[in-house]
Amino acid sequence: MSPLDRQILRLALPSIVSNITVPLLGLCDVAIMGHVGGATSIGAIAVGSMIFNTMYWLFGFLRMGSSGLTAQAYGAQRSDEVAVTLWRGLLVGIVSGLAIVALQWPLQLLTFWMMQPTADVAQLCFPYYYICVWGAPAVLGQFALTGWLVGMQNTRVPMLIAIGQNIINISLSLLLVVVLGWGVKGVATGTLVAQWLAFAATLLMAGHHYGDLLRRHRPTLAQLRQGIGRFFRLNLDIFLRTVCLVSVNLYFTSAGAAQGALVLAANTLLMQLFMIYSYMTDGFANAGEALAGRYLGAADRPMLSLTVRRLFAWGMGVALLFTTAYALGGSTLLSLLTSDDAVVSTALTYLPWAVLIPFAGMAAFVWDGIFIGTTRSRGMLAACFWAALAFFTLWFALSPLWGNHALWLALVTYLVVRGLVQTFIWRQ
Repeated sequence: MSPLDRQILRLALPSIVSNITVPLLGLCDVAIMGHVGGATSIGAIAVGSMIFNTMYWLFGFLRMGSSGLTAQAYGAQRSDEVAVTLWRGLLVGIVSGLAIVALQWPLQLLTFWMMQPTADVAQLCFPYYYICVWGAPAVLGQFALTGWLVGMQNTRVPMLIAIGQNIINISLSLLLVVVLGWGVKGVATGTLVAQWLAFAATLLMAGHHYGDLLRRHRPTLAQLRQGIGRFFRLNLDIFLRTVCLVSVNLYFTSAGAAQGALVLAANTLLMQLFMIYSYMTDGFANAGEALAGRYLGAADRPMLSLTVRRLFAWGMGVALLFTTAYALGGSTLLSLLTSDDAVVSTALTYLPWAVLIPFAGMAAFVWDGIFIGTTRSRGMLAACFWAALAFFTLWFALSPLWGNHALWLALVTYLVVRGLVQTFIWRQ
């Protein structure tokens, strides 16, 4: 194995471990409600989770922008800019989270109007929403911290934090739902407590590892204000790209919900397979963020090109592994997630689409990491725009004939188009 491959794995493996805990948490929540409740409970968790994913994804620039800017400053050995990037990201993240808490009621009206859940699903979503919304400052502050640590070539700390957070979350959910019978409120409470504990722990660990650097280059409030305008200008493309991404994910769930609780539950189970693969591949994308930004900052173009080639080699291997696993064991995994035979039967109808996702999405996920590290945010925006356009065009054209099959075809096409556009942009 080459030194570069070892370096990629050193960064990717901790990211994979931390990333995979996220869909595993989703799997646990779905499995808990699937066995304790039923299709309506699964749907409530899906809609509630999507509401917060929608809001938080819009602030994804806090993580992605911090990662690319920090990696480039790290490669250029500009320690002052490294420190300022973290302080600025934390300020923006915490203030934004407090704004979400303050505006929770109108945001609830807006998101429920956009999602259009059925009445029984919506009734279970209300307590989930009003508990989890109090975690917004911790989540957005964590975004800035995680992106900064990846840019510092440190994926080990985020891994340790993610493992601890999800152990706490899953343990609390099991206690509150299975033992105490809190239902959806138990899942939400476990999530909220784990989010705040993870944020506090990450702050402590960042201070432990980089305290001297951060104290030496602590900016004044005036310096932070001067830099915030530039921070948002640099990340505007990432924000708009995220709007395209969120619109597709939000509409996918909404279109499934409009077809009834059974289809919504089936799509939710299959999306867990998608999420497991995407978070695994994102480990290599995170390595791409760190290494591509570092070599660009150091003006080492040959190493940048070699890094891109090796990242795609690893991405192809992961896609082949997951395609095989889903084709051979997808039905078994679905049965483990719920004991509702009707939900499993419906999900099996659409399982072949989930099998196509690894190869459909591989290029898009790997390119995202490289584009973030090299701060090619305009290319990311262009790719997501054209891909979203393809998604909605196919859905509206084919949904009257193919129903939920059209929805999955549109999603697979969306992933393929993202990768193709980014490949074209990079080669240009």
